Amino acid sequence: MRIIEPHIHMFSRTTDDYYMMAAAGIECVVEPTFWLGSDRTSVSSCTDYYEHLITVESARAIKYGIDYFTCIGHNAKEANNLTLANEVVDNLEPYLQRDRVVGVGEIGFDLITDAEEEIFRRQLKLAVKYDMPAVVHTPHQNKRVGTEKILNIVKEEKLEPSKTLVDHNTEETIAMTLNAGVWAGLTIYPITKLSSERAVQIIRKYGTDRIMLNSSADWGYSDPLLVPKTVTNMRLAGFSKEEIEKVVFHNPYDFYKQSPKFTFEK
Repeated sequence: MRIIEPHIHMFSRTTDDYYMMAAAGIECVVEPTFWLGSDRTSVSSCTDYYEHLITVESARAIKYGIDYFTCIGHNAKEANNLTLANEVVDNLEPYLQRDRVVGVGEIGFDLITDAEEEIFRRQLKLAVKYDMPAVVHTPHQNKRVGTEKILNIVKEEKLEPSKTLVDHNTEETIAMTLNAGVWAGLTIYPITKLSSERAVQIIRKYGTDRIMLNSSADWGYSDPLLVPKTVTNMRLAGFSKEEIEKVVFHNPYDFYKQSPKFTFEK
């Protein structure tokens, strides 16, 4: 079974994780930028992080036979420091033009504030300007309200639905996300977000079109092998090899292949 991990934060993982992911069949990862556990205090701390993803993380992954790409953006959790957030977004464009940068992200909402909306809209405009996919973070609280707002803003900013991945869906948001014509991410966590079993039931109900699985695997209690483990659960639930591979390989491939810098080959 071929697997692409379309949203994982390898900055927070050990090199051993790359080895285990490769052994489990993960051939390619995409790492969006995220909150590092404490708020950054300068533009340079953000740009140093972007440089690390583009150079150091890609080298770590490739050493274990995993192709590596990243999405660059300023996360919603730090958007409420509006002065700094605007300065960071002012400096994003050179990084969006770098090799292995295949999208803008992850961006979106955390507390669903006016400041977050301003930074979200600015970055959607960059995605439109550079004709790039965008990875959008739905909030952990008030998820339905935040997702509705995200979908409306994406439409207003005229980012093509085909280039929009709305992530961290649950049972309360998956229908509205799919009905909007965008891609839907299901994030599998051991405790929070979705369990593997819940994700399998969502796919059983809504089908395999425009849905992809990821583990996020950030600072919290998480597991970078939850996509291949969910493959096993899908197999046990009676899904065909073709259905499973569509969700864990072909869908993320088709989404990111919209970027010419996504050079991973089938």
